[in-house]
Amino acid sequence: MAQVLPAPVHEAEKCWYNTDRWPVWVDQLDRVVEVRGDWPKPGSEVIWVSGPAGRGQVSERVAAYEPRSGQTLEVEDDSIAGRQTVTFSPSGEGVVVELALDYRIKRRNPFTGLIDLLFIRRLMAGSLRSTMGRFGTELEASRSAGVG
Repeated sequence: MAQVLPAPVHEAEKCWYNTDRWPVWVDQLDRVVEVRGDWPKPGSEVIWVSGPAGRGQVSERVAAYEPRSGQTLEVEDDSIAGRQTVTFSPSGEGVVVELALDYRIKRRNPFTGLIDLLFIRRLMAGSLRSTMGRFGTELEASRSAGVG
């Protein structure tokens, strides 16, 4: 999932890594519980919780980070484990922000593949779209207000 935003890479990255603002734009996130380590650098981790109908407690541990380029996270909750990648690429007067999630369902049964194909993938894609759309709005608002 990618979108072009009218901001320089460094502003998009600063907004993305500002965990204080995540409840505004990360889909399902209710509150950040804890930030461990030197966020957003490798080995650091963010623990957050969703609202009542969401994913519960989610852990996002940094596996790789390159300033002005992107970050790869090891993501885990009660249902899934996976890798989420965000990249920032300059594009004309703006930035292309791309977000991807590769996950596996932890508790498997003979129907897991079909359920994933018919329901879970669609929900995950919708969540990524929502996050990206809300991030674009937040980045624009933070640029207008002069906040990072």
